[in-house]
Amino acid sequence: MSKAIMVRLKKILQAIEDIEFIVNSKDIKVTKAINDKLIKPAIRMNIIRIAEQFNKLKNENEFEILEHFDKKDLQGISALRNYIAHDYDSTDDNIIEDVIRYNLPNLKKRVLEIIK
Repeated sequence: MSKAIMVRLKKILQAIEDIEFIVNSKDIKVTKAINDKLIKPAIRMNIIRIAEQFNKLKNENEFEILEHFDKKDLQGISALRNYIAHDYDSTDDNIIEDVIRYNLPNLKKRVLEIIK
């Protein structure tokens, strides 16, 4: 695996861990965290960071690495990134909550497996 791919995967992992830290450091439930005026933008920015790294892998034709991820997860994170970036004020917090609870743990697990 190239150094560039490893850097991208580590950036994805770091953004996921940043979201986990944000939610866990406040010792509050995910639902409350995504509604907090200070925490909400940080969570959303990290979701955008994750999507951007996957997009860069795609643009660099790193399809062998992308095949390790569920296609629906990749499409979902890209769609969510666009939703956050282009319609920030009306983004459905339930979608963000589902991503944090269900999608990010799976992405993290897969990234860790690939890095090893």
